[in-house]
This record gives sequence, C-alpha cells and structure tokens, in this order.
Amino acid sequence: MDKSIGIVETQYFTVAEPPAQFELESGRTLSPVKLAYETYGKLNAEKSNAVLILHALSGDAHVAGKNSPEDRKPGWWDMMVGPGKAFDTRKYFVICSNVIGGCKGSTGPCSVNPATGREYSLSFPVVTVKDMVNAQRHLIDHLGVERLLCVTGGSMGGMQALQWTVSYPDRVRLAIPIATTCRLSAQAIAFDEVGRQAVMADPEWMRGEYYDKTFPARGLAVARMIGHITYLSDESMRQKFGRDLVKPEYGYDFLTDFQVESYLRYQGDSFVQRFDANSYLYITKAMDYFDLSQPSGSLRKELSHAKAKFLVISFSSDWLFPSYQSKELVSALRRNYIDVAYTEIQTHYGHDAFLLESETLTQLIKNFLEYAA
Repeated sequence: MDKSIGIVETQYFTVAEPPAQFELESGRTLSPVKLAYETYGKLNAEKSNAVLILHALSGDAHVAGKNSPEDRKPGWWDMMVGPGKAFDTRKYFVICSNVIGGCKGSTGPCSVNPATGREYSLSFPVVTVKDMVNAQRHLIDHLGVERLLCVTGGSMGGMQALQWTVSYPDRVRLAIPIATTCRLSAQAIAFDEVGRQAVMADPEWMRGEYYDKTFPARGLAVARMIGHITYLSDESMRQKFGRDLVKPEYGYDFLTDFQVESYLRYQGDSFVQRFDANSYLYITKAMDYFDLSQPSGSLRKELSHAKAKFLVISFSSDWLFPSYQSKELVSALRRNYIDVAYTEIQTHYGHDAFLLESETLTQLIKNFLEYAA
C-alpha cells in the first residue's frame, strides 16, 4: 500500500563561500550561494540510486511529505515520491533543491546581499536554467553522488533535466523530461512578459524595493491568474466551471459573477501568500532565455553531447508546451541515435497534467526506471 514519506527536514548547502565566486552565464558572479534542498530515502553503498527531481516555476525543494505534523498539505509531487510510488523511496535516494533565483530558501532577489546588508532586489543578477543546473551540480557533489540514476521534472523542471543531460552528460544515466520544451515559443514568452508587466505595474512594486514596505500583491496575483490560465485547457475549464455563477443571478457590476473568476482570484491571492514578486520576474526570465539549440543554433548538434536514455512525456491538451515541441526533442535525439521512448498521454487537464495524471505517470516511470537502468 502506498504511503507518505512522512516528516522531512529542509536542509541547506552553501556554494562559493567567500572569497570563492559562483560564475553565472551572464558573466556576473554571486557569493555566497545557498541552496535549500530535501532528500528522501537512502543512498545505497554503490551511490547508484540517486534521483534528482527538478521543480517548475512556483515549486520548491519540498517535493513530498510534510515539514511538520501541522502542515495542511504535503509536498508538490507527493503523489509520485514515497514508498511504493513512482519514485519509490525504498529503492531510490531522491533529491530536490530550490533553484537559485527562487524564494524558498535558496539565494535569490529576496536574500540579503552581504555587501550591503539589504535584500538584493533588482541588483540580483539575472540567472539562467544553466546557472540553476550548475548550482545543483555542486549540491550533488556535496552529497557524494558521482552519477545520477535519473533526472526528471515537469515544465521548467523538464528544462533543467534537459540541461543536465547536455551540461553533465557523464553524470546522468536516465532522463525523464515531462510537459516541457527545448525552448519557449513566442506565445509562451508573451505570457511571461504580460505577467512580469502586471507585477511591475503595481505601484507597490517600487522597482523591486518593497521588502520593508507594502508587498505588490495585486500585480503578482494578476500575473498568477494569467499564468494559471495557460496551465489549464479549454476542456478542463469547461468541465470544471462552464458558465456556472457564484450567485443565482448576474450582479451587473464588476465583482465576481462566474465560478471561473472566483477560482482565478483564489489562485492569485493564495500565490501571493507563498511567493516573492521579484523571484517571479527572475524565474520567468530564466525560462524565456532557455534555448537548448544554442550556441550552435542546431538542436541536433547540442543534444549530440547527451548520453542518457530518455523517456519524454507530453500531454495531448497542453497548449503551453504542446506535444509538437516534445516530438521535436525526440526527433533530435533519435537523429543522434540516442535511446529515447516517447509517450503522449491523452488527458483534458492541460499543462497541469504532470501534477494530476499520477496513475499513468507512475506506471510509465516505474517501468522506465526498472527496465532502462
């Protein structure tokens, strides 16, 4: 019977303690760099059972279990991590860390700059997905893992998984990129930009210098509302909300009439309680910059460095990262004679399916880990 992982503790590791410097893709540096991370299960004697799970835009290191008995909800992928689950912690040593630029314990714009004694705010350097992966590599070294059994994640987590296979090909045996892309489309970049503009248009944002003042809640809430629409699908919204009203009749005003309006406002308001507005700007920009076909301009050439076996998973109703983008990845891998399996899961959940389609994902991932390793 499947069980929760139980109580887990967030841990911290520091990269580039002064005078050392962590070099970023932009040419700028950071020092020190703190990474928040959690581990589940045990590393075996051969150190061959480590699985690195990589989170999406609004995720964090807390992938499964609870940090305290009082927690109302478990980690963001609890359905997939634990005894008997897809990433069975009786077999695997599971690692998840918060990305740099984030706001859940790793160094980001809301961290205190040791040079000034104040939050970095917009003085924090722009980071990329490659920077995130390079920081994670230091953590993996610290944990004594020379070669990861598997890297995996959905959405931006899938981008990081792909970057791992190219940046550190000798250190990854298996890769499971889910609901992801090798580079954002113009449409996806456009949605990110509208979200950033919503944050920056909030008078309380004050060019990022809001930490000891009023938080730009409305701007960030609107950004989340915009983003959340892209995570769903037309069919899922029709089934969940239709044109259902909050009250029996129209209000003939600009308050909340429809259930879908109420849902989006709830999503926006709850996001504000747990996320930093500046981190939203930095992480969405990192996603925009991600392009696995660079620097050569050839996706096939850049992926030729990869040595992992791949399981690529997409979802039929995902219009943010549609299946054709996963198929482009699969095609480039096959042209390099790299071992790759591909599945498009039929679902109405849209992009968020990687957080919801647990039964199908579990079956696919369990089989892949068992037979491909």
